[in-house]
Amino acid sequence: MNRLPLFAGLAALALATPAFAQDAAKGESEYKKCKACHEIVADDGTAIVKGGKVGPNLYGIVGKPVASQEGFKYSDSIAAVGASGLVWDEAELATYMTDPKAWLVEKTGDSAAKTKMTFKLAKNQADLTAYLASVVQ
Repeated sequence: MNRLPLFAGLAALALATPAFAQDAAKGESEYKKCKACHEIVADDGTAIVKGGKVGPNLYGIVGKPVASQEGFKYSDSIAAVGASGLVWDEAELATYMTDPKAWLVEKTGDSAAKTKMTFKLAKNQADLTAYLASVVQ
């Protein structure tokens, strides 16, 4: 029996799925790519990482419902996902940041789904999500 197709399929799956190494220190360094658009500001107003305000504040994002930051104008597509009750966990965040548009298409079933986030993080997603989970007071 030729197992090459099986191994090729498993290898492709492994490459397509974010690894969950979870090195928060490495994720902190990775966050530098995000801060042009996102800040991390605690609920009491303490700036943990100053950054842009084009994207929502990422403080406490792990465990929050999708598209739930008060006062932030989300795209209709991600707002629809939020309305479904989905909550961000590290796996969902890692998949989202790998390809936001593909994630939205999958979650909404709408091939025309739109996102304001055009950046795709090609590696170290699990480290970044571990960092985001760690920056809560």
